[in-house]
Amino acid sequence: MFARVFVRFAALVLAVLAANLAYAGDPDPKDWPSVLAEAQGQTVYWYAWGGAENINDYISWVGERVKADYGVNLEQVKVSETASVVTRVLSEKQAGRTDGGAVDLVWINGENFKAMKDAGLLLSSPWSTDLPNHALTDFENKPVLGRDFTEPVDGLESPWGTAQFTFYYDSASLPEPPRTLDALQGYIHAHPGRFTYAAPPNFIGTTFLKQVLLGLVDDRSVLSRPVGQADFDAVTAPLWAWLADVTPDLWRSGALYAADTTQLKTLLADDEIDIAMTFNPGEASSAIADGTLPDTVRSFVLDYGSIGNAHFVAIPFDANAKAGAMVVANFLLSPEAQARKADESIWGDPTVLAYQKLDAGGKALFDALPRGAATLGPDQSGAVLNEPDSSWTDALEAEWARRFGAAR
Repeated sequence: MFARVFVRFAALVLAVLAANLAYAGDPDPKDWPSVLAEAQGQTVYWYAWGGAENINDYISWVGERVKADYGVNLEQVKVSETASVVTRVLSEKQAGRTDGGAVDLVWINGENFKAMKDAGLLLSSPWSTDLPNHALTDFENKPVLGRDFTEPVDGLESPWGTAQFTFYYDSASLPEPPRTLDALQGYIHAHPGRFTYAAPPNFIGTTFLKQVLLGLVDDRSVLSRPVGQADFDAVTAPLWAWLADVTPDLWRSGALYAADTTQLKTLLADDEIDIAMTFNPGEASSAIADGTLPDTVRSFVLDYGSIGNAHFVAIPFDANAKAGAMVVANFLLSPEAQARKADESIWGDPTVLAYQKLDAGGKALFDALPRGAATLGPDQSGAVLNEPDSSWTDALEAEWARRFGAAR
């Protein structure tokens, strides 16, 4: 009996020692010169959503820059849903892999971040807050950089953009858009077939569900707590009633939904719908700049505000090129990369940097950026609503699929 207990204890000690050795072997961003040296020649496989060509082009540019400046090779692995990346890393952990993993960097936020964090699938040391360029971020004034869908970031992912749920429309055919939920509901009924949203679990479709729910729920604070602490059926009943009411008058009579933001933009450009939606406040202006949308397109938010959050990159626990991934994450926080991303002719994604922290050269990069006619000014963007707790995401998606998904 004693021998068996001793063996188990010894095995536990060895496991802890092994974990500590693995931890000690991870790159330390506090010693940045050593990270740069280790990153030389590494290939970073960045798993990132690949549904928009302008974003893919931006990532290609990032690859060119980190190759030229740091000798890091960047390969984008295009994915449609980040949940598939979580599953891949989880399967590697279950197979006993501790290094040499397929995923070096992942574009992530929300429930996928929480899932990886809870399952121990992320680099365990709080690396992101020690990146040199993290000091330039506006973490003091933008709480979304420190809490991802209410989940503390704890230095386990690095921000690289902010977002706010925004609608856009063609003012040539729709002079005044519906700015309340009641007005939107009335518009859908009065113009059958001219409105739709993306099917959950696509992120913009799920965000639309949350946006409507935030406008209908009696007490929004209930959404900031785990879904298990609420009466889900009672809280979400107004949402399902609202959706059930408008569904027959949606595009394709609700029998088919858009795939993502790219298809919504295409449907608007092809005059199949009147209103599209995005999580990028600069998307409409960017689409005007590249000729996808006419210059009469404008943006709006609903009267009670709109959901805002940040998006991040994270490094899995078993990444093969951890140092290279840190170099890429740090470059994404550089004024050069952030200003290029904020350029509406390229992407139009809002920055995570604090303008007042930049030197003269960094400020000049942002000062030179024009704001397109379809981009809302600070006085037009409305209140920024917090994301519900990440646990609401799966529950909303499952219930939507049960009620409306069968029609797809």
